[in-house]
Amino acid sequence: MSRNSPLEISRALVAAFSTQMFRYYEDRIPQDASVLVVSNHRSFMDAVVLMAALSSPIRFACHHYMGQVPVMREIVTGQLGCFPLEETENRLKSFFSQSQVLLQSKQMVGVFPEGTEPMVKFTVPNHLGEFHRGFAHLALRANVPDLAVLPIAIASLEEVNTSGFPLKLLSLFDPSEPLFNQGGWHPLVIYRRVAVLIGRPYWITPQQQKKYHGKQARSIIAELTEHCHGEISNLLRQGCY
Repeated sequence: MSRNSPLEISRALVAAFSTQMFRYYEDRIPQDASVLVVSNHRSFMDAVVLMAALSSPIRFACHHYMGQVPVMREIVTGQLGCFPLEETENRLKSFFSQSQVLLQSKQMVGVFPEGTEPMVKFTVPNHLGEFHRGFAHLALRANVPDLAVLPIAIASLEEVNTSGFPLKLLSLFDPSEPLFNQGGWHPLVIYRRVAVLIGRPYWITPQQQKKYHGKQARSIIAELTEHCHGEISNLLRQGCY
């Protein structure tokens, strides 16, 4: 499979769903650098929309079950180049080890720090949940020169929001995920018109890496997490109205 196949597939899928996409602040996309993309997450379309918007393949960390379900596994991992995380007890270690190798080879890595929860609940387009801080730890310990953390907001302007399949069905593929052990249906959000708004990158400097190894580690992690959450929150408000 060629390196550009995920990008070509992403563009084809956006076209297949007849999705109109609008991109803003593209001048903020770092050039000739390793990039960790951080974005909000409500739809199965988010990864392909981001790749099409940035005109680049992005290696997304995805939920463990996506590497277990036949057909989905071939599309998500084989065609789009996503890497599924391991089960709950090894998830963080798996995320760090796989992402670090990709960033060191200057591949673009994508993370959805809200986790699985917004994908299994019906939410409004401008909804933004709390961020898990794993991406911030990755950025500061990755040992990658010229690393930019790039917050991006996906703002749905028009969508079809429907039920997909029972949540309990997913527990067959990942019984360790408590969110799947409940009644109800997995929502499917299909974008008809969507805005992709690119935030201000946060550059990881040697000085920040030193803080991460000292007494200020907690504050530098909070600073990076709050920068990305604040950027995406502000851009969502701008894009959704």
